[in-house]
Amino acid sequence: MKRAARLNAILDLLAEAGEVTVDDLVEQFGASAATTRRDLDSLAEQRLLTRTHGGAVAQAVAYELPIRYKSHLRTREKAGIAQAAAGLVAPGMVVGLSGGTTTTAIAAALAARDDLASGAGITVVTNAVNIAAQLATRPDIKVVVTGGVIHSRSYELVGPFVEQLLRGVRLDIAFIGVNGMDAESGATTHDEREAAVNRMMAERARRAVVVTDSSKLGVVAFAAVGGVDLFPTVLTDAGADADAVAALRDAGHEVLLAG
Repeated sequence: MKRAARLNAILDLLAEAGEVTVDDLVEQFGASAATTRRDLDSLAEQRLLTRTHGGAVAQAVAYELPIRYKSHLRTREKAGIAQAAAGLVAPGMVVGLSGGTTTTAIAAALAARDDLASGAGITVVTNAVNIAAQLATRPDIKVVVTGGVIHSRSYELVGPFVEQLLRGVRLDIAFIGVNGMDAESGATTHDEREAAVNRMMAERARRAVVVTDSSKLGVVAFAAVGGVDLFPTVLTDAGADADAVAALRDAGHEVLLAG
């Protein structure tokens, strides 16, 4: 297993269990004890975990991987979702993109659309500084960035400055990334500040679409974003569990399967 994948896997285990030991990691991943300790030390230096004697513990109860690590997870599914989402965008549209790895993939898919390079182009409104930087070199895409305070884990701008700008714009379509999408609880995120921004961005759109890989279906995170009234459409990958898809459709959501 390559080092980047191993670090991701360590953080995934830490998110699930709250703590890990060097011995368990050695047994699971096959790396030496010395290599495993270096992996843990590297993650500790980035303040992604706290080292203990013989292992590590998570920094916080509501543990979320930074976007630079999550971007290596389920990349095939996210790429398929991104292509399907980009297909919903027509030249001249104003598109909202929240932060997250799936919406970052959508930004890349939009940038690759040759038909957007001529004519009206599109306007992208985003509170994610990484997405803004990704699209800034495309003269055919007008990029509007909200103000706010940067959330260090997701690169999203949050706070009242974001909401102030969003109140003054109208979007044709908004793609909202989430940490959980459940038929009963709706769309949820780990952070209440991100949830507030996502909710307002969706409210300012003629059509709001939850974009999420299938691993988040049936998951309920801390902060509520909205249900079927706000998000009539859910776009996920074709590997989604049939029961989870049926539950969302029974709740009134249109579920689109990419791939």
